[in-house]
Amino acid sequence: MNRLYAISGVTGMTGNELVRQILVEGSKDHILGFDNFYASSIETVSDHIGDIRFEFFHYDLNNDDQMFDFESRVGALAPEYDEVVYINCAAVVHTEHFYHVYETFDTNVLGMKSFMEQAIRVGAQKYINCSTSEVYSMNSWNEQGGVKESDYLTMAVAEHSQRTSYATGKLLTEFFMKDAVDEGRIKGCSIRFANVYSKDEKYPKHIIPYIINSFRDNGKVVLLENSRNNRRTFLNNYDSCSAVLALVYTDSALDGTVYNVATDEEISIIDLTKLCADKMGIKNPVIEFSGYRESDPERRLLSTEKIRTRTNWRPAVNLAKGLDECISNYLKE
Repeated sequence: MNRLYAISGVTGMTGNELVRQILVEGSKDHILGFDNFYASSIETVSDHIGDIRFEFFHYDLNNDDQMFDFESRVGALAPEYDEVVYINCAAVVHTEHFYHVYETFDTNVLGMKSFMEQAIRVGAQKYINCSTSEVYSMNSWNEQGGVKESDYLTMAVAEHSQRTSYATGKLLTEFFMKDAVDEGRIKGCSIRFANVYSKDEKYPKHIIPYIINSFRDNGKVVLLENSRNNRRTFLNNYDSCSAVLALVYTDSALDGTVYNVATDEEISIIDLTKLCADKMGIKNPVIEFSGYRESDPERRLLSTEKIRTRTNWRPAVNLAKGLDECISNYLKE
């Protein structure tokens, strides 16, 4: 089956890895992708610039004229392919923006909805909505194998912290997705990624590249006070994207519901920092603490039983391997 993919945020952390996994040697699939370079660069897809299977547009999800042109291009190509798949990777994601509702609403909520409506208008068969594990908020772990998609949420509200405005917006997109599928307008699902990291982030603000770059550039790491207690699991970008495609390839899973995508290798932030230092050859790492983040859960442990049961997805990159790749790449830079 030959597929035409329409991908928003295509040069971001999720989008650029999807390009590599879709356009493997021999693939007859085609990608139309766009990005506004909010937190990325054309360099992230440099290995496929010039590939006739990949068309890139410097467009903004919130620009109506640009989205009209993009929709026209997808519609013109659609008859040549067996299936049209929309994947929404565009999002304002870094933690520093979580507390600013205006910075996240247009792209994360309105943008997702308008991109899905576009997919429906062009007759796309599938729509994948990239959500976030932030929706679990203060109920982000349990001792029975991790939080399941069907568990009730316990969320902080505006009286506690503005941080949850990001999670609330992403949660709303999951309702849009479910409604569209229930109404028979399209097949699709939402994905809650947990703590994704990559070996080649353009702006290394996630914790793993932050730790590596801090040791490299400053000889020490300054962590938030929360990090004295926080524990996390970490999902390599390769595995997050392979999960997206596993769902694309599994029609029976596209029922409008939500899928956790995570690992079960839980580690404390302090131990993670020490592990990075050890792998970098730093014997006595200097770790300092400054600042505090409101409504930051101490643990985040998600159950992936649902996606493992309904698809053939399994994580392929363990934390040790992922850290080695990150350290090698960031130190090379």
